[in-house]
Amino acid sequence: MSFNLREKAKENIIVVAHRGAAGGNIPCNSLASYEIALKQGADMIEVDLSISLDGELFLFHPGMEVPHLGLPVSLRLLPSSMVKKLRYINGDNTPTQFGIASFDDFLEEFKGRCFINIDKFWSAPEKIYKAVERHGMTDQVLVKSKYSEKVLSVLKDLAPDVPYMPIVTNTHPHHEEMLKSGINYVGVECCFSSDSAEVASEEFIERMHKDGTLVWANSIIFSHKKQLAGGHSDDTSLTKSEAEGWGWIADRGFDLIQTDWPGMLTDYLKKSGKYYR
Repeated sequence: MSFNLREKAKENIIVVAHRGAAGGNIPCNSLASYEIALKQGADMIEVDLSISLDGELFLFHPGMEVPHLGLPVSLRLLPSSMVKKLRYINGDNTPTQFGIASFDDFLEEFKGRCFINIDKFWSAPEKIYKAVERHGMTDQVLVKSKYSEKVLSVLKDLAPDVPYMPIVTNTHPHHEEMLKSGINYVGVECCFSSDSAEVASEEFIERMHKDGTLVWANSIIFSHKKQLAGGHSDDTSLTKSEAEGWGWIADRGFDLIQTDWPGMLTDYLKKSGKYYR
């Protein structure tokens, strides 16, 4: 399977599974959650990375040790031998059988199977890039960050071939500069508080597409007080109206939608005729 985000986006809206597909006894960021996300139709899986005291990369969201492990300890202060003995807890605060996967094990498991968005790339860019390169997966991954000159410099020196998206809020003043940056600028993650934001406008999305760049929207919710897609969220889709939530994002022209409900999003997009381009 060849991996090219721009070409894939011509075929269908890319469904991104935020931390996999978790629920019940299946914890997020576990290998099981990613397998389930693919079974539910996700095109891309989003992963978080932490680094142990002795420098090994693991699939775990930094700072989430208490809610996900029930432990008041940071993984970065533990050696890898101890991290490998830890087990996730479920929503009932009960230990599960699921351990914390190493990044190498994850890469080998999902090599050639789907697109992968590596969150927290900037915690250890050289180490992460070398692992991806070692597994021959540079075309399969996508990295994102808030825009900065430092980020562009690191990418140009370390990984100019890796697909990259800046994360912007309401406006994107650096588009022209990034087109000339010499990195693999494939698109932009757009966060917006209302439909009137520049990055939510049809004109902005048309301009991005004209320049060969993709646009990403988030229907996920970290806090209901801070909307990432102007209220067109998973919550809106599931409790009020799919058309008002996911449907609005699709109709607006976004190429990628990140969700915590990949199965239901994929099902809706296909039933409504919005999935295929």
